[in-house]
Amino acid sequence: METLDTVPDEEFLRLDHQICFSLHAATRAFNGVYREALKELGLTYPQYLVMLVLWEHGELPVKGIGERLRLDSGTLSPLLKRLEAAGYVERRRSAEDERSVTVRPTAAGAALRERALGVPRRIAAATGLDLASIGDLRDRLAALAARLDSLGPAELRASCD
Repeated sequence: METLDTVPDEEFLRLDHQICFSLHAATRAFNGVYREALKELGLTYPQYLVMLVLWEHGELPVKGIGERLRLDSGTLSPLLKRLEAAGYVERRRSAEDERSVTVRPTAAGAALRERALGVPRRIAAATGLDLASIGDLRDRLAALAARLDSLGPAELRASCD
């Protein structure tokens, strides 16, 4: 069995051995499938993610949306502006803290949810995986993200030695 200590450095430099590239390639493939599935809704994949969060949680501060989607405000603000221009969300300054902006779905945004109900099934079917395998993959990717998020610079350097 190969371990980190037994695989030659040259092997680690091969593109097809990079987990990051495998994730990148899968992400690009998913984006293509989502692009087609979301076309009839008039949403991009990032806009769809924002709407998923709002459909699930209702009104949220922009900061809360960004935390859930792992997006900074510079990326999130243009998404929210486009969704607002389309009539799907409403942004308001918080009465308690004027620095905070909250976002909630409008009636049109809520109606869009009904039209989006079939998207997750279409995406699941496109994977060719059964639901248990999808759940396992999602759990493993979440654990991987949590592990990588937990690494500080010192741990990252130490893991490379």
